[in-house]
Amino acid sequence: MDRTTKLDLINGLTARLKGSPNLYVTDFTGLRVKHMTELRRRLRKAGVEYVVVKNTLAERALKEMSVTGLEKFSGPTGIVFAGKDPVPAAKVLGDFLKEFEKPAITAGLVEGRRLSSAEVKRLAALPSREQMLAQLGGAFQAPLQGFLGAMNGLLSQWIGALEALRSQRADTTQTSS
Repeated sequence: MDRTTKLDLINGLTARLKGSPNLYVTDFTGLRVKHMTELRRRLRKAGVEYVVVKNTLAERALKEMSVTGLEKFSGPTGIVFAGKDPVPAAKVLGDFLKEFEKPAITAGLVEGRRLSSAEVKRLAALPSREQMLAQLGGAFQAPLQGFLGAMNGLLSQWIGALEALRSQRADTTQTSS
């Protein structure tokens, strides 16, 4: 590969790094082409990009961007540019890893913080944003429903007391007549 091609690749990686504050580094050793295509399809569906890179070029691009924590790569490396939200890409990688036992997640970088493989897997286990919002809404709704139930019970008791009083008065007016 000549020098200009390498510089173009480094500039392309640098541009992708600028557009993606979150990324994951994978080692795709032993991953079949069919599975690699499926992984790319799933990641694309999640709105993220998967790029196979030469280790030295990736290291130079990261150095150029002053990204620390991901200095050394080994083996065949693929980078998942997760964009603004790190969870969907981590979920796809986690699900794919459970299903095919590959690619190995070697590291992650979320908002400038390096994550280990185990931390990326924990991130993948988090519920989706929609699920978390639904849980939050349920947490807010539960006390209100409890209050509504208590008020409904009081209203029923009050109506019952009024009904008993009405029937008692009706009985006394019938006996006195």
